[in-house]
Amino acid sequence: MQKVETLGGLTCRTVQQLDETVSPKLVVILCHGFGAPGTDLVGLGRELLDSHASIADAVQFIFPEAPLSLDSVGMFGARAWWHLDMELLQAAAQGGTFRDLRNDRPEGLPEAREKLIALIDEVRERTGLPMSRIVLGGFSQGSMLATDVALRLKEPPAHLCVWSGTLLNEEVWRELAAKRGPLNILQSHGRHDPILPFEAAIWLREMFDESGFEVDFIEFPGIHTIPHPASVSFAQILDRLSRTA
Repeated sequence: MQKVETLGGLTCRTVQQLDETVSPKLVVILCHGFGAPGTDLVGLGRELLDSHASIADAVQFIFPEAPLSLDSVGMFGARAWWHLDMELLQAAAQGGTFRDLRNDRPEGLPEAREKLIALIDEVRERTGLPMSRIVLGGFSQGSMLATDVALRLKEPPAHLCVWSGTLLNEEVWRELAAKRGPLNILQSHGRHDPILPFEAAIWLREMFDESGFEVDFIEFPGIHTIPHPASVSFAQILDRLSRTA
């Protein structure tokens, strides 16, 4: 079952196999990447529901649509959590320019963060679930937002999933991570990613490690994508969490 609803001021696709009268035991919130439509990760949610009976019997997936339209730059139907310099992005992808975003503080990140936190608050209110029963994650720009929020929440989520993310706002993130306490993370990144360099993903993993987080890091010989091993590992995490509900 899939429905479109507004949560935290964001248009969301909610996907589950549970009857609407049954409350989920686990909620998974996944944020799509820059330039993707709001439906981008919905198919993955359906695959995960089909992968394990325990997931189908317990999990509700929520896919928020980023608030910013990219129609004005010719990317019709595409969305963004915050705007990027398209010329720099295209030059980096075409010329192999290294994108070091460690000191980058995206102008629209605070607004996106507020919306995602409002979504989480609304989900918790309607389900009665604690943060320990909510999984947070995303792909690319969506994973950056998920990471930023996971580091700032009063309580850590059940798990954080970072597919093809990178290290942003390093000084602030390191300070937040040092205070975060235990956090379990699934991180994946392609060694030949032309959009967000693999080396920058290593910087992010090192920050996680130095903060005492439990990190399952999956590197793969590919580009900017979610590889099959990463989705399999995520399914196993959800299966385990569903069984311990």
